[in-house]
Amino acid sequence: MGLDVAIDELYATGWSSPDESQCDRHDDGRCYPIVGRAKREAGELGYDLAIRHIQLFDCYRAEWTGDGSGSTVGAVVGQSEAETAVYALSQMRRSAVGAGV
Repeated sequence: MGLDVAIDELYATGWSSPDESQCDRHDDGRCYPIVGRAKREAGELGYDLAIRHIQLFDCYRAEWTGDGSGSTVGAVVGQSEAETAVYALSQMRRSAVGAGV
């Protein structure tokens, strides 16, 4: 997928950052949230985001819960922690919009 695609997906949800203090910049100049900020924004949407490195496949997996049961609501994988966090946030934002949040 790549970080650029993850950022495209995040921006497609209407995400913007008036406060760039917890952002990194992509090579093309776009701001994207650092992992800690992505986790905070996930919390604001009602989700708990966890990211772990899968050593066997040298990738990262993000899982989020949010229905109160502790069950996984969604998951994504990526090549880097940043890519995975950004893409996961984009998917959570899409779900929240679909749920009317």
